[in-house]
Amino acid sequence: MKDIFNLDTYDYYLPEEAIAQYPLAKRDEAKLLVYNKTNKTIEHKHFYDIIDYLSAGDVLVINNTKVIPARLYGTKVSTGAKIEILLLKRLNYTDWEILMKPGKRAKVGTVVSFGEELELEVLETKEDGNKIVRFKFEGVFENILERLGEMPLPHYIKKKLENNSDYQTVYAKYGGSSAAPTAGLHFTDELLAKIKQKGIKVVEVLLHVGLGTFRPVNETNILDHKMHSEHIEISQEACDIINEAKSQGKRIIAVGTTSIRTLESSVDNNGKLIPTKKETDIFIYPGYKFKIVDAVITNFHLPKSTLIMLICAFCGIDETLNFYNEAVKNNYRFFSFGDACFLY
Repeated sequence: MKDIFNLDTYDYYLPEEAIAQYPLAKRDEAKLLVYNKTNKTIEHKHFYDIIDYLSAGDVLVINNTKVIPARLYGTKVSTGAKIEILLLKRLNYTDWEILMKPGKRAKVGTVVSFGEELELEVLETKEDGNKIVRFKFEGVFENILERLGEMPLPHYIKKKLENNSDYQTVYAKYGGSSAAPTAGLHFTDELLAKIKQKGIKVVEVLLHVGLGTFRPVNETNILDHKMHSEHIEISQEACDIINEAKSQGKRIIAVGTTSIRTLESSVDNNGKLIPTKKETDIFIYPGYKFKIVDAVITNFHLPKSTLIMLICAFCGIDETLNFYNEAVKNNYRFFSFGDACFLY
C-alpha cells in the first residue's frame, strides 16, 4: 500500500527531452491521452478529438484569467546592483507581493528602479522570503507593465517566447496571473465554437495563478507543505448553470487544475456551488472526495508537485503514474507547452 503522505510516492521518471520548449503551431493538434477511470483504459488521440468525448448538456468550465508580463528587470538605486522581480499578487492599486532575486539584502526601504517610468520601495519581507512592495509611477500601471515586463515562463522552458499570445488562452480576459492556466492553451476559437454547437455549455470562472503552483514540495510529509493562496471568483450565473446541470445528472468538466481548485473551493454544506470572490489555498491530495468536478482536461504535471497529487486524488495514485509512464513511452510532450489528457 502506497503512503499517500510521502512525497516520493508522487515521483516518476521523465527524460529532459520530454519537456516541451515551445508551443505547437496549431494548438489543438497536441496529443490527447484519454483515460477512463471506470474501465482503466487508455486511448491516444489528438486534442481536437476532445469533442467526441463531450455530450450535449455537459458543462465545460474554463479559467478566464490573463497572464500579465510579470517579470521585470531593474537596478537597486543605492548600489546599482541588478535585480529581477516576479509579480505574484496585487494587493491594491500600488502594492504587490513579489518574488525578488537576489532578495536577501533588500531590506525594508530598499528602492529599485526600472527606468524613468517605474520604481518600487520594499515595505516588508514575508516569512517565505517574498516581498511586499509599493510601486511609484505616473499613468496606468498595466500599460507600463506591457512596455517593460516579460511573460513569466516557467524555469524549465529555456527558449525565449516569440509571441506573448502563445502563453495566453484564446479566452483570457482578466489580467492577474503570473503563469498561464496551461490546459486551456489547447483550445482554439473554432474548437470552442464546435463544442458549443454540440450543446455543451461553456462557463467561465476566475483563478489568478500564483507562483505557488510551481513551487516545489520540499517536505517529506506532504501535509507539512504550505500552499500559497490564489484569488478566485465565480458568478451567480455560473453557479446556476453548474448546479442545474449537476441536478440533471450532467457532467461538470474542469479545464485545468485551476478550474478544479476554483470549483472545489466554492461548495456549501449541501454540495451546491455558491458565488465566490475570495482567496483559496485548497490542497487536494489522495483521499479527497470531489464535490463538483466529474471529468478533467489537464496537461502533464511535474513529479512530486501538488498538481500531480491532485490528479492522483482524481484517478488514483497507481493509475495516474501508470498513464504518465505510458505518456513518456509514447513520446508525449510534458508541462506548460506540452500535450494534454482527458480524465473521466
